[in-house]
Amino acid sequence: MGFNCGIVGLPNVGKSTLFNALTETAAAQAENFPFCTIEPNVGRVSVPDDRLDKIAAIGGSAKIIPAQLEFVDIAGLVKGASEGEGLGNQFLTNIRETDAIIHVLRCFEDDDVTHVEGSVDPLRDAETVETELMLADLDSITKQAENIVRKAKADKELQAQHEFMLKVKAALEDGLPARTVEPADEDELSYVKQLQMMTYKPILYVCNVSEDDASEGNDLTVKVAEMAEKQGAQAVVISAAIESEITQLDTKEEKAEFLETIGLEEAGLNRVIRAGYKLLKLQTYFTCGPKEARAWTFHKGSKAPEAASIIHTDFEKGFIKAEVISFDDYVALNGEQGAKDAGKMRQEGKDYTVQDGDVILFRFNV
Repeated sequence: MGFNCGIVGLPNVGKSTLFNALTETAAAQAENFPFCTIEPNVGRVSVPDDRLDKIAAIGGSAKIIPAQLEFVDIAGLVKGASEGEGLGNQFLTNIRETDAIIHVLRCFEDDDVTHVEGSVDPLRDAETVETELMLADLDSITKQAENIVRKAKADKELQAQHEFMLKVKAALEDGLPARTVEPADEDELSYVKQLQMMTYKPILYVCNVSEDDASEGNDLTVKVAEMAEKQGAQAVVISAAIESEITQLDTKEEKAEFLETIGLEEAGLNRVIRAGYKLLKLQTYFTCGPKEARAWTFHKGSKAPEAASIIHTDFEKGFIKAEVISFDDYVALNGEQGAKDAGKMRQEGKDYTVQDGDVILFRFNV
């Protein structure tokens, strides 16, 4: 099961620098001119989780496989992108295909790095990009509604979908993002997924600051945090320049020493990754054996068979039961056998809601 976040923003805000640091690669060009990213770059990054290392050590696993998130670096958007300005609609299409949006905002002053608007104002920049996404969504939903209006007359389900489309269209026409129209039931929730509205996607604002502001942020990041809170979104402060320096270091010890010297407890990228995980309402369960210890990503609230299908669809089809040990019990009792002896390994059925940190062995028959 793959989950991805599209990295968007105006040109020269640090998107590609962030992407390079996230994926520890130089796949994306990070040049000081607009549109240096001509094709969307895609990279996978491991989700930091100390629990997996502890489980692997106790289980004597030969291999450790962490959970992953996918990041898509999308070319800088400008005013008029929804009408083809800059690199236009092709990149808006790339955003539609992602699960969430990471919106990078420039929160630093630097005369050597040009800004397309001539000044630094992250709230204005956020509004510019959001407006372009809303305009593109409005164009898309107008066409979709027109395409089904005739068929809807003879089909109750399509009629309900059309009515929901009109609600979303009305919100967009009023200058409101699609996410302000909350689905009333499961049917409307399914319509949301079908519509592929960009302004329905959850947003994480990443405030890119100077090295001096990496630990505490600044007045601009405070404003972004306030905006995010009003929207029900999230905001993280990082310095893309520092993150780039960290990726050049070879060992964990060197990275830790570097972070300590500049007054940071951890890399900002870890916070971005975890925030992206939280944004998508994802959690982790583990499997552990002599060959490997592995983290598996699942949607919060998933039942055991659905979580099992992430490993293989056959696990869901032939699901019998799940043998579950909580992470705390697994560590405290020194692994599977200790948990069994203490009566802390539970037999769970199809209705069990998997919990974050569960160590699971699925039993199935196909």
